[in-house]
Amino acid sequence: MAYSQQHADTMRADFAAQPAAGAGLSERKMFGGLCFLLRGNMLGGMIKDGAIYRPGKTAEAQALALVGTRPAQMGARTMTGFVRLSADGFADKPTRLTLTRMALANAAGLPPKET
Repeated sequence: MAYSQQHADTMRADFAAQPAAGAGLSERKMFGGLCFLLRGNMLGGMIKDGAIYRPGKTAEAQALALVGTRPAQMGARTMTGFVRLSADGFADKPTRLTLTRMALANAAGLPPKET
């Protein structure tokens, strides 16, 4: 497994505990990791060496102000609207839950995708 199963369990529980997730929460293996989705829109996920969250373009600067975050990159490309969370940041529950709520708020404003 290319990502931490323990961290994936933590992220799963974080998303599931939020009322905004409702019944639309799902998971999909992508990019060699595990992605969490709300009504087909990506919230974030676990990758080989950490976690990513999708706060969206409008909240990206606010997310990047949190300790342990940096712009998310896939190869040489910066992923706009996504942030990467370090292992230390992931261990900080308030930071993790702030990013969780931001990702859910972003996904709630997007139209559902067919899965």
